Amino acid sequence: MTSIDDAIRLLQEIKELGGSVTTTLKKAKPVAKKAKKAVKKVKRAPSAYNKYMKKQLAILKKKHPRSSHQVLFKKAAKSWKRSTERKRSMK
Repeated sequence: MTSIDDAIRLLQEIKELGGSVTTTLKKAKPVAKKAKKAVKKVKRAPSAYNKYMKKQLAILKKKHPRSSHQVLFKKAAKSWKRSTERKRSMK
């Protein structure tokens, strides 16, 4: 939030000093970029499906270390359809 405040203050100071528009834009753009980077997005919590798949893939990779990820993912997805966790998450 401080970067946004800095950008506003900078624009006000330039107006008070009688600066040109191009000068204002040259100084404001880097401050605006910093403000965008400062705003952090909040990550969503993983869904029941995501949690289940992560757990199942780990189990399947231990049982079948030479199988490809694609094959193991398909097995885990099929087991999700039959799982009780799926039924609980749909309520």
